[in-house]
Amino acid sequence: MSEMTKGDLPPYVSMSRAMAPGSGGAPDVPVLIYAPAEPGLLRPALLFVHGGGFVLGAAADWGPACARLAVEQGCIVASVDYRLAPETPFPGPLEDCYAALCWLHGAAEGLAVDPRRIVICGPSAGGGLAAALALAARDRGGPPICAQFLTYPMLDHRTGTAAAPYDNPTAGEFGWTAALNQFGWRAMMGGRNDPSPSHLCSPSRAKSLAGLPPTFIAVGALDLLVDENIEYARRLMHAGVPVELHVYPGAFHGFDFTPEAAVSKQFERDYREALARALARPI
Repeated sequence: MSEMTKGDLPPYVSMSRAMAPGSGGAPDVPVLIYAPAEPGLLRPALLFVHGGGFVLGAAADWGPACARLAVEQGCIVASVDYRLAPETPFPGPLEDCYAALCWLHGAAEGLAVDPRRIVICGPSAGGGLAAALALAARDRGGPPICAQFLTYPMLDHRTGTAAAPYDNPTAGEFGWTAALNQFGWRAMMGGRNDPSPSHLCSPSRAKSLAGLPPTFIAVGALDLLVDENIEYARRLMHAGVPVELHVYPGAFHGFDFTPEAAVSKQFERDYREALARALARPI
C-alpha cells in the first residue's frame, strides 16, 4: 500500500483525530481515523501501525494510503501515532499500540464499527509492532483481533548479527541492510545489547504462537527479513494458526514503493483480496 502515501485524500472519505487514553501514566495516544462518507453502516475496522524502523515516521505520513484503504475496503482505518525510539524505547511504542486497540474496541459503537471484525496491520517496524500487539492481546486476554496483516515485518532482533539463526547470502544487500536493522533494534531496546528481550519486543522469541489470529505475511525474496518472516509463518502454521505467506521473487525491503513494478502490482492484488476476505469474516 506504500504507493498510496502521497497526494491528497481521496473523495468520499472523512478524517478525524482521537486520543486513546494512555495507561500507567503514559501520555494519551493520537489516533487518526479515516472513514467512508456513507453514514449509518456497521463497518469492519483496520488498526494501522506505520513503518520507519522504530525511529522514523508518523501516522499522518500514511494518511492518503489509509484513506484509500477505507474507501476501497469499506472500512474504518485507525492509524496509530505511536511514540518513537530511542526517545521512547520498548515497551512504550507497543503500549501505545495496545492503548489504541483498546480504545478502538471501546469506541466501536460510536464509530459504527463491528468489534468482531477488527484487523491489525503494518509494514516493516509497524508489522513487527502489529505482531507484538497480537501477542500482547493474547497474553493479556485483551480485545479480540480478527486477523493480522504483516508486510515484511521486523520480528527478530538478532537479524543482521552473528547471533542470527539465518544464513542467507542473497538477502539484505539492497534497501534495508543489516546495519540499518541493528540501528533500529538498538534504538527500540534503549541502546542495550540485550540477547534475550521480551517476546513482546522481539516476537520471534515467543515460546508459543498458538492462539494468534489468522495471519497474512508478505516479503521479498531479497529482503534482509525474509528468513525471519518465513520462520514465523512456519511456526504459526505448526501452532494451528491459518497463514497466508507470499514471498515475491526479486523483491527487496520496501519493494512496493515502486508501484509500477509488476511484483508490486501483484502484491497489491494479493494484499487487497486477502484483506477483503479477512474484513468480511467475523471472529
